[in-house]
Amino acid sequence: METRVAVITIIVENPESVAKINELLHGVGQYIIGRMGLPYREKHISIISIAIDAPQNLTSEVSGRIGRLDGVSVKTTYSNIQG
Repeated sequence: METRVAVITIIVENPESVAKINELLHGVGQYIIGRMGLPYREKHISIISIAIDAPQNLTSEVSGRIGRLDGVSVKTTYSNIQG
């Protein structure tokens, strides 16, 4: 199975979406390399970065599902290295 390293960056403006984000990430937990979450209290948002090594279609699927949540923005950056 070919995988690619990627970073999924998530900005959460609606705190009610956090539980669903965690549920979706838990579903791909075996592929997650690391996770960092930063609350930005002054702006009332949270910033989450996920480093993942998974099949590209799986990474794309999970980031798409997260991006469709209310008050959530997502961008995914892929490494050029496949393996």
